[in-house]
Amino acid sequence: MAEYAFKETGRKLSNWGRWGDEDERGTLNFVTPDTVRQAVNAVRTGRRYELSIPVGAGGPQTGWMRRINPVHTMTVTPHDFTAPEGVVISDDFIAMPLQSGTQLDGLTHVGYDGAFYNGVPVDVVTPARGATRNSIDATLPGFTGRGVLLDLASLDGGPWLEPGRAITVADLERAEEAGGSRLGSGDALLVRTGWMRKGLTEGWDGWLNTEPGLAPECATWIHDRELAMVASDNWGVEVLPGTDGDIPLHAILIRDMGMMLGEMWNFEELAAACRADNTWDFFLTATALRITGGVGSPVSPVAIR
Repeated sequence: MAEYAFKETGRKLSNWGRWGDEDERGTLNFVTPDTVRQAVNAVRTGRRYELSIPVGAGGPQTGWMRRINPVHTMTVTPHDFTAPEGVVISDDFIAMPLQSGTQLDGLTHVGYDGAFYNGVPVDVVTPARGATRNSIDATLPGFTGRGVLLDLASLDGGPWLEPGRAITVADLERAEEAGGSRLGSGDALLVRTGWMRKGLTEGWDGWLNTEPGLAPECATWIHDRELAMVASDNWGVEVLPGTDGDIPLHAILIRDMGMMLGEMWNFEELAAACRADNTWDFFLTATALRITGGVGSPVSPVAIR
């Protein structure tokens, strides 16, 4: 089996055993009552910003990784059921990949060399039961705390970063300095590449073929800052195509460090508000659905400024 450079980095940054051999929460352990209480200080106006894209047939999925856009159908309409007293009922149904839109990667989404986070063997994921360890419901109540948005697209001076543009540690620190908000233990890093804006304005054709995103070198910085979570407005967080295997940053962050990743988040309204007063931190909630055996989950994150 090939020894890619990311595996050596993963060994150095590994959190296996850090919170016990049975841990299934990974870097969410950095979220503590103290970090949550302190995050309340980031609420200044009380304004809320919902960070998801619509769940429906108009999403970005085109069959990649067997993913399709959600299929929403009505099972009962007001014309199907009317009670004698005139009461009507509507009911509906949805079929969707759990990672078809704004979503969270769980800790069995990516592994390598036969193991997921904390040494859990890949055999814990089966067709019949999904993930019997490290499943997405083990991450509940999810992330609640301070989020910091780093707007790399605006710093580069365009509506979005170019495809294949690798965001480096120097870029992250430049964005921190520009916004005046330093990330620390228990925080969530939100990275705006502008790639979501591109999809929403120009359409999804070719959107999944490539993307700007974090370079693998960012893993050490994320580890040293003790971040609880990373989310981005692209479809895979990291720059693609990469230079060290297919998804080296996923492998390090999810498998070695035990970090949930947020993908396809919509930062456009939030970024505009942050630019208006140059305040880039806020209170953030992001909780997966309680899906037994799930390896990912849809999410509707909310930032409160």
